[in-house]
Amino acid sequence: MFIKEESEDMKIEEAFRVKHEASEEQTDLMALKEEREVLSEIDVKDQYEDLLDFTTGEKSFCCPQTEKSFTRKTAQKRGKKFGQSFNQKVKPQAHLRTGKRHFTCQQCGIRFTLKGSWNRHMRIHTGQKPYTCQQCGDSFALHRNLKVHMRIHTGEKPYSCLQCGKSFSNQGNLKVHMRIHTGEKPYICPQCGKSFTQKVRFEAHIRIHTGEKPFTCQQCGKSFCQQQTLENHMRVHTGEKPYTCQQCGKSFCQLRTIKHHMIVHTGERPFTCQQCGKSFKRKGNLHSHMRIHTGGSPYTCQHCGKSFTQKGSINRHLRIHTGEKPYTCIQCGKSFAQLVNLKVHIRIHTGESPYTCPRCGKSFDKDENLKVHMRIHTGEKPYSCLQCDKSFSTHGSFKIHTRVHTGEKPYSCLQCGKSFSNQGNLKVHMRIHTGEKPYICPQCGKSFTQKVRFEAHIRIHTGEKPFTCQQCGKSFCQQQTLENHMRVHTGEKPFTCQQCGKKFYQHRSLKEHMILHTGERPFSCQDCGKSFYQHRTLKNHMKVHTGGSTLTYQQCGKSFDQRQNLKDMSLHTGEKTFTCQQCGRSFNRKGNLNVHMRIHTGEKPYTCPQCGKCFTQKVCFEAHIRIHTGEKPFTCQMCGESFNQHRTLKDHMRVHTGEKPFTCQQCGKSFTQKGTFNRHKRVHTGEKPYTCQQCGKSFSQRRTIKDHMRVHTGEKPFTCKNGMEHVSINIEP
Repeated sequence: MFIKEESEDMKIEEAFRVKHEASEEQTDLMALKEEREVLSEIDVKDQYEDLLDFTTGEKSFCCPQTEKSFTRKTAQKRGKKFGQSFNQKVKPQAHLRTGKRHFTCQQCGIRFTLKGSWNRHMRIHTGQKPYTCQQCGDSFALHRNLKVHMRIHTGEKPYSCLQCGKSFSNQGNLKVHMRIHTGEKPYICPQCGKSFTQKVRFEAHIRIHTGEKPFTCQQCGKSFCQQQTLENHMRVHTGEKPYTCQQCGKSFCQLRTIKHHMIVHTGERPFTCQQCGKSFKRKGNLHSHMRIHTGGSPYTCQHCGKSFTQKGSINRHLRIHTGEKPYTCIQCGKSFAQLVNLKVHIRIHTGESPYTCPRCGKSFDKDENLKVHMRIHTGEKPYSCLQCDKSFSTHGSFKIHTRVHTGEKPYSCLQCGKSFSNQGNLKVHMRIHTGEKPYICPQCGKSFTQKVRFEAHIRIHTGEKPFTCQQCGKSFCQQQTLENHMRVHTGEKPFTCQQCGKKFYQHRSLKEHMILHTGERPFSCQDCGKSFYQHRTLKNHMKVHTGGSTLTYQQCGKSFDQRQNLKDMSLHTGEKTFTCQQCGRSFNRKGNLNVHMRIHTGEKPYTCPQCGKCFTQKVCFEAHIRIHTGEKPFTCQMCGESFNQHRTLKDHMRVHTGEKPFTCQQCGKSFTQKGTFNRHKRVHTGEKPYTCQQCGKSFSQRRTIKDHMRVHTGEKPFTCKNGMEHVSINIEP
């Protein structure tokens, strides 16, 4: 859930650079055009365009002081006089430079030596462009400019660089290009010393210092320091996108943008870092990357002191302090601080998911989400914890994990003060106070506070179990359940009790175990005040008050207050799927097998804090604790007698009901208790499972062997109250 800020900064900064660089590119073209016009005005050939004699078809040469014209033939016959004519064009040029400027512009006062120059100058004021291109209709004030323009249609590039072979359509462009090889930068800023190869870039740079923005948009009033930037801006209003990609048909406002776009198709990364070898599609990205090596962060926030490597990043950061959200959705009115966030938001309305996984076909509205998704297929987990070596596929998950080690919980509930390591847990926690349950099952109407629980619940109806163990093939409806199951194969028990050292597969089991040490019973019944260790035990207890037995088995009609009891089908099938590997005994429940294994291991995990006695089963431990407390919570509703165990109460109730559910199949005799029934069966089988270790004699009942042991120990526990000697009573079977 975690979208990347730095990548968004890079994208927007690149977009800004693209626009800026495009402006410079177009500005360069304007500069070259202006330079061509200057060059053409001082070009010798253009100065004599108006001297063509179309009447005779011969070139005549005229002295502007005498205004007398001569043909080439006449000029050859005459000698050097005032008003002299020449047979070569170079000589009258030198002759004229010594003369005075007789032609003055009445509007701006500029004076010219040649009448032709004065005529061309006047077109600036009149706007006259007499030379028109027959192919595209563009007009020009100078004939030389028309000739240069025609090379666009013909493709002619007569001026070539002698060093690299690159060709140009006019000499001015070649002259500017040569500065790349010579390194010449003739235009130097007097304020900061920065140098430029072109005059137009120098002038645009000067406006940074002066703040001048002479080019203003007539529609929105926004001003720009360059004419070309204004022209690019106007396309925002007109919607014009004149540059179209021939491969995918996508259109762009600027030529520079489409050039960068073409790299997407070619995959070219022409800009390479000399230090680490990393390559980039754009030069601006390389400049930003170099700051990693140099450590430069030139942009510093005046509010909080945070530094940034890119100007676009600090501009977006400043909106945090100002609260500015300049990008607004026209459909719902929601505002955003960043343009990229608005674009992603728009996809909610359009339903667009342009990023598709090539392996499974799943689509995403963000490129970052697709990249994270691809790690599911590749198994890549690039974020590793240095303390426990655990790896993560997303940076957000890694950051949350590190708080496990640091203990940081930055998100606190304002109502109860409880803190959380991530914001998502705080949001879910707040629903406890608000009572909100936004996830509702459409089939049964049950509501949930968390999406993951809702999704797991839906799988109960669908029967879907998408998470499968690769070792045993068992499937699960939740990912976490599969992870817990995998520890059965690996034997991993990552959760350890700090007091007794016992280890657990699940964190929940450790938390429940800790209650044994603290004695805490956090879950209390609001009706009778009884407290419980676990929440599920309280839920089951509440059915005592509500009379709820909502789970009914269809074969026998018996109802249960717990789903686990309903699942136990072994009473009807007789199936015992859990077998002890040591003695071969089978059980119908895994929990019973776990308890049985303690006979072989000798484990007694439940210890009485008062007398130190240990127990293999929790129920025996709890019953023993009541001996010390004197608690007898189970009361007979018919006679009022109380008991410290529930099963004792059940056995007692048969006294009132006369029920004898255990019947011998051989003799038909019935019994109220299962233990009595088991001892009776040994009469028919002749089984004597209890053997004396000293004499080898066997017995059918435990109490009988206990009495027998007194023969060996000499114990006489029963005393006559009339003062007689101790009498040992040995009860034989």
